[in-house]
Amino acid sequence: MTMRKPELLAPAGDLKRAKTAIRYGADAVYLGGMSYSLRSRASNFTMDDIAEACAYAKEHNARIHVTVNVIPHNEDFEGLKAYLIQLEKCGVTAIIAASPSIMKLAKTSAPKLEVHCSTQMSVTNSNAIRYLKEKLDIDRAVLGRECTMDQVRKIVQNSPVDIEAFIHGGMCINYSGRCTLSNRMTLRDANRGGCAQSCRWSYHLYDQEQEITTEDKLFTMGSRDLCAAEYLYDLMNAGVASLKIEGRMKTEYYVAAIVSAYRHMIDEIYETGRLPKARAEYHEHEILRGENRETCTGFYSGKAGLESLIYHVNSDADVSHDFLGTVKEIEDNGKVIIETRNPFALGDEVEFLSAGKENRKFVLRNMKNYKKQEEISEIRNPMTLVEIEVPFTVGLHDILRKA
Repeated sequence: MTMRKPELLAPAGDLKRAKTAIRYGADAVYLGGMSYSLRSRASNFTMDDIAEACAYAKEHNARIHVTVNVIPHNEDFEGLKAYLIQLEKCGVTAIIAASPSIMKLAKTSAPKLEVHCSTQMSVTNSNAIRYLKEKLDIDRAVLGRECTMDQVRKIVQNSPVDIEAFIHGGMCINYSGRCTLSNRMTLRDANRGGCAQSCRWSYHLYDQEQEITTEDKLFTMGSRDLCAAEYLYDLMNAGVASLKIEGRMKTEYYVAAIVSAYRHMIDEIYETGRLPKARAEYHEHEILRGENRETCTGFYSGKAGLESLIYHVNSDADVSHDFLGTVKEIEDNGKVIIETRNPFALGDEVEFLSAGKENRKFVLRNMKNYKKQEEISEIRNPMTLVEIEVPFTVGLHDILRKA
């Protein structure tokens, strides 16, 4: 078999992040509207935003998928048909749905929309996919994150539709989305867009009346984030049609860094096959530079044991401060105006993350406060404009980070 080049599917919480994902190499972006989406606390997209995202995607040969993956109650159907018709008119390629009723409504009301079965349906076998194809005419199945690599291979071989699998991002400790901790503890319905991520809170743990935790070692039960970079060749070789990154609540830097790193790795695997150890480690390192949480390989290895869970407080303690700023303007003399994020100083080795290019490093030799036009040796305040000299050409919105 000739290896199939998979779609790289990236998340976006707003229009800016959608454009960033496409610019840095995503073949498709999935996003949520103002309703019917499981990330109600993301910025999300108005219908005008969705239309603009579709137009931008079309210009760059990319696609837009919209999450309509709420588990609906009766009252949630009000306006849903009109919403699906509007998505179709905007040029949306597919909806991602978790309810058979929504899938059926989309097929009858907006037939140009592909229907992708959400991971919320916990599809982990090819029999379920064949049933969904026969009864609801789905176009793609997004596998549950509980599948092993061997299971993924067999499912792809026996599936009547394309398969999408997660390669990166947050994981639910329950079967995806089928958790009621948030409902019971905060009255926020996880399956209607309001998950409070109660599994990531810090708890006092008791045995009868005796507390067995301490203030500096409270109990949490959240999963580490998924990073399936070491299984990327296997997923591609198995014929998985779409490789999906989780993270509609994540930052623009996360989207750019993770998408760019996976883009480079997918392209290299497609061109050369299984990577030598040194090249694989390089790509994995680049991927993890965008992460702020501990990672694991999930269930792809066959077992996700205790090492895949977070049993300690403050799992975000090692937050990366690599992200230094973005290019806001390029002056006629070639100098670059940076809008800053984290501290940096003269003498630092830095690099630019540029769409479609390898990372390029240089040592920062001079810097001015842009508004005051004063020479400065360091910058400590975020969202400050600074002027720097760069020994090569960069583009608007390129990202400056630590080397």
